[in-house]
Amino acid sequence: MKKWVLRMTATLAALFTFGFWLAFFSERPPLMTDPATLAGDGSTINYCELPELDGSGKQASDIPKGNTPGCAYEHFPLPILAECTEPLPEEAADIRGLWIGVKGGHVGHVERVEQCGSRVVITASGIIHDGGPNLNEDTIGLNSNDTEGSVLFTLGDKEYCARTSASMTWRNKVLEFNVFGWGPVVVKRYLAEGPDGDQLVWEYADGSTTHMDRICTLPESEKVPEARGPRWKIF
Repeated sequence: MKKWVLRMTATLAALFTFGFWLAFFSERPPLMTDPATLAGDGSTINYCELPELDGSGKQASDIPKGNTPGCAYEHFPLPILAECTEPLPEEAADIRGLWIGVKGGHVGHVERVEQCGSRVVITASGIIHDGGPNLNEDTIGLNSNDTEGSVLFTLGDKEYCARTSASMTWRNKVLEFNVFGWGPVVVKRYLAEGPDGDQLVWEYADGSTTHMDRICTLPESEKVPEARGPRWKIF
């Protein structure tokens, strides 16, 4: 019995060590986003004026997949899919635009949702989640490949935050996020009727549900993301 317990303990310790290394020390995906997009100012855009998805421009797969630079972007960037005009698939709801939480678990949360074809990009709180077709093999196919954004610790001047990967799949007009593409559904987004029109509903992994209203311009407080995480300094 004692040997069995020791073996189980050693196995669990090995799995934890591997998982911790994978989350915090494995090589980051190459940053594919156009530097001009990251350098640009996304606060200057009227997000109530949505582009026409008429197929006249680029397809979703033509644009390199976006991911979070480091643990967070330094300021709210320009849209990743600005040049894409591929029409949305029949199973998708149109949730494009800029949204702010007005009721539920994350009141005040602001996020930008881009869509083009079956691709969805969500930019918020310093992170960029980009899921959908892309021709580059280094982007884990249809899954997002970025970070959670919250810095757990620092080594010298380098910040370490957990890597994340999830699929974004439309099921009955609900956008579902599956961990690694094959794991459980941890996040949902969908439209629901609100007191002043459609609201974007966000069901998050922490068990919260947030109702968001559409806004046209980025609030001043959202231009530079707030630093998140305990940021334990090791050296």
